[in-house]
Amino acid sequence: MEIDALVFDILGTLVDEPAGIRAAIRQATPDADADELVKQWLGHLETEQRRIVEGERPYALSDVLDREAAQTDALATAGRRMPPWPDTVEGLNRLAEHYPLIGLSNASRTTLLRMNAYAGLRWHQALSAEEVQSYKPDPAVYELAVKVSGAPTERLLMVAAHAWDLRGAQSVGLRTAYVDRPVGDPPSATDRFDFYAEDLADLAAQLAGSRA
Repeated sequence: MEIDALVFDILGTLVDEPAGIRAAIRQATPDADADELVKQWLGHLETEQRRIVEGERPYALSDVLDREAAQTDALATAGRRMPPWPDTVEGLNRLAEHYPLIGLSNASRTTLLRMNAYAGLRWHQALSAEEVQSYKPDPAVYELAVKVSGAPTERLLMVAAHAWDLRGAQSVGLRTAYVDRPVGDPPSATDRFDFYAEDLADLAAQLAGSRA
């Protein structure tokens, strides 16, 4: 298998999204049930993004959806302050020695900029679904990465902790790598991805083996 570039999901795969939201809630409203509010917040994002992809709602920035979920301006920018997983920064640096790295996120351009800076994420290119006015798993989002990379679709490897995200990438012909995270969407018995990795270090080792 020859890979020209790696395409990464960010939320959940490289940063701990629930932890970032939870920390913001606890800082703003210490007496609130942070875990329940995180559940409601993420549920709202999932529902509304799906409605947009399915044409049931006009496109709205992720910032708008965050504001709807947070219900306060103080919390609306929590998505910009997500902690990276312990292996993320080193793993990206290691992978960047051999491949161009593309971030592909449902986060808006503004949130993506701040989130990348906060977490110290290394990219050669960071793309927002805002560019195509939709959200993953809309095929148009993955096709954006293909267009920007200039590489054949089958030579791009989508890396994510969400099986639904990888299925979306497969629908347009990308290779796929599942990375196990506590907050991800595990593969089903019928999923067939090209790589299954415990973390980014494991993925880097597997890719090194495939190059050899």
